[in-house]
Amino acid sequence: MAALYLICGLPGSGKTTLAKRLEISEHALRLCPDEWIAQLLADHNDSAEMDRLRSQVESIQWDVSKQALLLGVNVILENGFWSKLERNNYRREAEALGAEVKLCFLDIPLETLWDRLSHRNSNLPPDSFHVVKEDLEMWATWFEPPGDGEQFERFS
Repeated sequence: MAALYLICGLPGSGKTTLAKRLEISEHALRLCPDEWIAQLLADHNDSAEMDRLRSQVESIQWDVSKQALLLGVNVILENGFWSKLERNNYRREAEALGAEVKLCFLDIPLETLWDRLSHRNSNLPPDSFHVVKEDLEMWATWFEPPGDGEQFERFS
């Protein structure tokens, strides 16, 4: 049975680091929206275009994921999965395909996230985007950590 790994967390939580470890240990196809968006985006400061591309890229990656799962290939999605509704939708669709779903929650304090992001901002990798503290604080209010009724593994 193939497994779908949903990597859940805010920017700076270590989603890509965890996903790269799982990619090797679980022999999985790793799909990271930011890596694809970075290749498509003409101006990395154009947040409207980044947001527009994100939904399209995530949709394409989900189509690829479903095909891979049907073929018996493990898949890792690094979308962040900020809402319970989104996590439940992916879980339901993957389970309907016969896949096992593993939710990996990176539970990192906001202060630590900002420390990591400010360090990353100073030497930005090509497939990452600059994050300002105000955005991180706003996103943290939107984020629904896994809880009631959700099976997940917590990483810190």
